[in-house]
Amino acid sequence: MAQQPQTQPVVRPKTRYIKGDLVLFRDVERFWLGLPGHTLVGQVERSWTHADTHKVFYDLTELSGDRARAGIDPDYMRPLPPADAMHDIDTAPLSEPDTGAMTPAAVAWLRQHLGKDSSALPARP
Repeated sequence: MAQQPQTQPVVRPKTRYIKGDLVLFRDVERFWLGLPGHTLVGQVERSWTHADTHKVFYDLTELSGDRARAGIDPDYMRPLPPADAMHDIDTAPLSEPDTGAMTPAAVAWLRQHLGKDSSALPARP
């Protein structure tokens, strides 16, 4: 008899979030019911530990509607790193004469900073 293939469980490192962190989170019920609007952006307000399960949960502010969301399970949250949000600006093709090659966010950032001091761009961190 053929042996069943062994499957390895996906192990995701536990992430601890602090007040002010931006996260992507899922409304689990909407997701499993196949309803739209289940993935949202939030900002961490606080964390707390459930007395019975000793599991950490988070209270968030849903940014699209400035709505409080309590008791979000961190298994359904992912960090939104600043480096990802700023990637288009950090990699803007400054040697290109056509700003159409840049994303609107990169163009807006460059215009804002060049308007202040056109002699130099700020140094990259």
